[in-house]
Amino acid sequence: MLINCVVYENGTKVADIPVSEISDYISRPNTFVWVALQDATPQELEEMQHEFGLHELAVEDARHGHQRPKIEEYGASLFSVFHLIETDPDKPGELNIGEVNVFTGTNYVLSVRNRSKRGFLGVRERCEREPQLLKNGSGFVLYALMDAVVDRYFPIIDNFETELDHIEEDIFTKGTARANIERLYELKGRVVVLKHAVAPLLEAASKLYGGRVPQMCAGVQDYFRDVVDHLTRINALIDNMRDTIGTAIQVNLAMVTIEESEVTKRLAAWASIFAVSTAFAGIWGMNFEVMPELKWRYGYLMAISMILVICSLLYWRFRKARWL
Repeated sequence: MLINCVVYENGTKVADIPVSEISDYISRPNTFVWVALQDATPQELEEMQHEFGLHELAVEDARHGHQRPKIEEYGASLFSVFHLIETDPDKPGELNIGEVNVFTGTNYVLSVRNRSKRGFLGVRERCEREPQLLKNGSGFVLYALMDAVVDRYFPIIDNFETELDHIEEDIFTKGTARANIERLYELKGRVVVLKHAVAPLLEAASKLYGGRVPQMCAGVQDYFRDVVDHLTRINALIDNMRDTIGTAIQVNLAMVTIEESEVTKRLAAWASIFAVSTAFAGIWGMNFEVMPELKWRYGYLMAISMILVICSLLYWRFRKARWL
């Protein structure tokens, strides 16, 4: 679906145009066309390929989707893939993984957003409010789109950290160790999803500033360096969080072992207590006329009293040792 198709000249919006006129405008100097598509059909991609002269391999990747984050150079154009990580309001605790493919040339930008409900209208408005920067052409638009994608990762990181803090508060709560391990593994899986979006993009974006850079990025290298700084920070936060989750899992496993040990000690204590009464009953028996020395009148009372006293002493000793 076509979201918009706009012509800009010297950093200023000229007009919204139909797709059929794109090829007429991109041949003009100091002019570029910015087109946005959502969940584009193969026919729409084919039409854009014809208007912009897109490389067939890049179009094929966009058509198939589910690509690894990357920035590839095809002659004088760039093909970029960014992952859009969004929380799903209908399924709390789950992430929706969208994708935006960006084709960038010296006089055009084509963004194709897939499997994502959140658009980039705010990015277009931001660029149009800064005509001095928009004069840099398509390179600045590529930066603005990349910056918007990266900025959306920070709230996700904040949510992860908040959830991890809540889990850590419950680590030493009795009886929650197993549930905490399940929550930690679920959180670890979501952190890995974000890691797969950030790490490849960090490597790819590092090629857009310093040294030889694509022509359309030559005037905005400082901005791409700022994006790389944000990605580096996010990547470090993810690595720290993964280490913390690993430590928390080990602590929870230790808590499970401790709880099982407590149960084992309780069972052993009660077994010892009942073993005493069982031993006396086995030695003296319970079917004699008098006990324990057969004809003694107070033998039965003495046997019961001795069992109760010894069991009570064992119970007191186990309580003192915190086994019971």
